[in-house]
Amino acid sequence: MSADPATLASLPAEAREIVRQLELAPLPHEGGFFRNTLASEHSSAIYYLLAAGDFSALHRLNSPEVYHWYAGSALNMLVLNPDGSTSEHRLGPDLAAGERPQLIVPADCWHGSAPAGSWALVGTTMAPPFSWDGFELGSREELCEEYPAARDAIRQLTRA
Repeated sequence: MSADPATLASLPAEAREIVRQLELAPLPHEGGFFRNTLASEHSSAIYYLLAAGDFSALHRLNSPEVYHWYAGSALNMLVLNPDGSTSEHRLGPDLAAGERPQLIVPADCWHGSAPAGSWALVGTTMAPPFSWDGFELGSREELCEEYPAARDAIRQLTRA
């Protein structure tokens, strides 16, 4: 599946070129653009690009997911833990400002993200590998009820 021309035209020029060069496609349900780079019986990896105005909708997986920052702006991430606690993280190159180039999201944690600037390119790795059977998209109403302190962030990272 490739991105339609209207969707590509809405991206900043540099992000559009990355989508083209890395052969990224729209990621259904979650948002952004991706491409599988590894799919084995033991692990999986993807490229993932988010542009301003888009976000990775809150979702959870039944395996840990490791995020790696590659290029562009920092990526703001929200993690909602099964114990009811929440945390915010910023993936990026500015270590002095608290950004980190890698984040491990444990299994069964809700997580979503948005670029801090015009676009962000990250990758994710999973072991065991990603499976749609282990993917669940978050419900705005249910997550707001379960995590009331994060209600505003949840609204920004879920689709109506």
